[in-house]
Amino acid sequence: MIYRSLTTLAGAALDPLARRGGWRARFGRDLEGLPRGAIWLHGASVGEIASAASLAAALSREFAVIATANTPTGRDAALAQGLPAVLAPLDLPRAHDRFLDTLVPCVAVTLESEFWPNRSAALAARGIPQVLAGARLSARSAARWRRLGGLLRPMLARFDAVSAQDEGSEARLLALGLPRRVLLPRVNLKLQSALARPVLPHPPTRLLTLLAASTHAGEEAPVLAACLALRAQGLPLRLILAPRHPQRFDEVARLMTAAGLPPARRSQGADASAGTLLADSMGEMDLWYAAAGLVFTGGSLVPLGGHTPWEPAAQACALLHGPHVANFTAAYDMLDAAGASAHVTAGTMAGMIGRLMADSAALARMGAGARAVLASQAGDLAPLLGAIRRLGQETPLPQRN
Repeated sequence: MIYRSLTTLAGAALDPLARRGGWRARFGRDLEGLPRGAIWLHGASVGEIASAASLAAALSREFAVIATANTPTGRDAALAQGLPAVLAPLDLPRAHDRFLDTLVPCVAVTLESEFWPNRSAALAARGIPQVLAGARLSARSAARWRRLGGLLRPMLARFDAVSAQDEGSEARLLALGLPRRVLLPRVNLKLQSALARPVLPHPPTRLLTLLAASTHAGEEAPVLAACLALRAQGLPLRLILAPRHPQRFDEVARLMTAAGLPPARRSQGADASAGTLLADSMGEMDLWYAAAGLVFTGGSLVPLGGHTPWEPAAQACALLHGPHVANFTAAYDMLDAAGASAHVTAGTMAGMIGRLMADSAALARMGAGARAVLASQAGDLAPLLGAIRRLGQETPLPQRN
């Protein structure tokens, strides 16, 4: 009651903004052209919207789907998927009233960890089913919500179906009051999205090609030294180097040339057939993953926490990583345990690459193992899809005014 009263007052004070162009959608206005009775898919921003691409595509085969996000980039990501999309209404009672009375969605699907008390209450008041997909709740977030149990418990009680991203998130949601009866099998939407990416054709040179992916300053030099050492030993090693940041492309080209490995550059038309390629382009990483049987994931030789192993795993790449993988500790632990990835340092990189590339069959098995680990961790999308379909079919279509 306190929250609703405060947000009602805030909505009245902010009402002048509701009539300004850039703010109108945040107040439930400018919804013309969006379908009524659709499934409403909401994610915070780009990452959440991108992770739900497979879910949205499957639902779109049977239902109209609309998307909202809290950021313009998230909205644009949904538009790029072909979904009708607008900025999400603020958690103000009048904003939600306008939005829901205009569009009357048949199901509201929230991605990951968005909890909005007024939105939850407004949906419940209209009998619109609520689903939480790929729910993620860290221990720190759970501790904060525990202090706000009077807000969170009613929201958790209103969900008709919840699929958690991981075991820890599921346990924390149950401890905070989520009814066990609404739980579905766990599914990680980000991993589902990676798994759904098409596996591109593998060239014959793949098992002799190393990709250093998303590298940072301090990582290219050890890679280049390893490549030079192995070529000197007679290994016909091919190299694709893809720096993380575009502003470093020219710097890395100079570094490669100074090391004695002048690169062909993607920006000048070269492709993976080049023996030494600088992948100085954007949006083409899947091409390089498909071309390389062995991938070193950057940000891990230097203390930056590492980058995701799942995108190269989706293309069945064997993986190498440095010691700094705090951003993906559990993922690399699983891949290491399965023999799908291996730990290297600057000093051990050349030896490890040489050993792996000396046994092409083992390298291929390692890559297949990486994709198998990805599949095991992504979970099964079918129960979540089935629950949303059932709820959507059971909700009466809205009557037009």
